Amino acid sequence: MNGPPLHDSIALVTGASRGIGAATAVALARLGAHVVLTARTQGGLEETDDAIRAAGGSATLLPLDLKDGEQADAIGPSLYQRFGRLDVMVHCAGALGRLTPVAHIMPNDWADAVGVNLAATWRLIRSCDPLLRNAPAGRAVFVTDSRARSPLAYWGAYGATKAGMEHLVLTWADELRKTRLRVNLADPGVVRSRLRYLAFPGEDPEQLPAPSDVAPALAALCLPAETRHGEVIRVAAAPPEGP
Repeated sequence: MNGPPLHDSIALVTGASRGIGAATAVALARLGAHVVLTARTQGGLEETDDAIRAAGGSATLLPLDLKDGEQADAIGPSLYQRFGRLDVMVHCAGALGRLTPVAHIMPNDWADAVGVNLAATWRLIRSCDPLLRNAPAGRAVFVTDSRARSPLAYWGAYGATKAGMEHLVLTWADELRKTRLRVNLADPGVVRSRLRYLAFPGEDPEQLPAPSDVAPALAALCLPAETRHGEVIRVAAAPPEGP
């Protein structure tokens, strides 16, 4: 008997307490995955868990700080101990840092951007690579931004660390070409998110696509039928429903 396309699979989503991460976690649950939710905020994770259960899905909460190397390194072994597998990984967590001239970037802002956007990517890959390689149709997706490829004044910390993330992920993908694991970067464009609000506080968020508008396309990159690999893919918001 056929079930949802991700039935019996385990999906890890970072940044799952709000925004794109939370919406993607719900979308993956709707596709049948049991979703492991990670973020620093317990309350936010519980809200995402409630949304997943309301949609008929199931989740496990794993509150942690990706900037803590020991916590990040333990993710893969913890998933193996609990579930014995990992089929999908979506890295949605991101840190903007302060928008400032490169010469004025403060050490703590630099550490935040490097820790979440770049170092956490490396740690997730090294921690989860064995499980994803062993999955029947392993899929890994990393949320990126066009700023990684288009430098702009004052966006140095964010753009540089996202560019580093892209390079690291595409290198890993090239190393995986003879495996079943498919790895891609996803650029959702402008979305109504906390990161967007911090960068453009005067903008009317109601004029922007919601995270739930782009989450289905992002979750679709995790399906066994997805064959693209080593690409930067622009995921579009779903068209509005008709009257």
